Amino acid sequence: MTFSGTKGSWNVQLVRLAELDFAEILRWTASNFGERQAVIYEATLLQAIDALRSGPNIIGTRPRDDLGSGIRTLHVARQRRNGRHFIVFHVVGIRAIEVLRLLHDSMDLTSHLPS
Repeated sequence: MTFSGTKGSWNVQLVRLAELDFAEILRWTASNFGERQAVIYEATLLQAIDALRSGPNIIGTRPRDDLGSGIRTLHVARQRRNGRHFIVFHVVGIRAIEVLRLLHDSMDLTSHLPS
């Protein structure tokens, strides 16, 4: 999944593991809260990921060097939307962001990131 275009001229790419996280989050949400809520939460996740097209230093991102050099997070609960997941990402080139994982905020993030 790639987000590119004119919003902030940063390209945002989800790695395979992040794509799997995305699908699993929506499956779990539909199973536990219903299809309607899964659609709402999908929009929340997409809005947060899309916001990264404005760059890695947007309001709400945090450097997380405790997770790895250059790693940053963005909580999806923003702009009046509820959510319990972090977008874990890093900059990979000129105006390019790679999303490594979408992880629940109760998880030990370190144990779910590649070394």
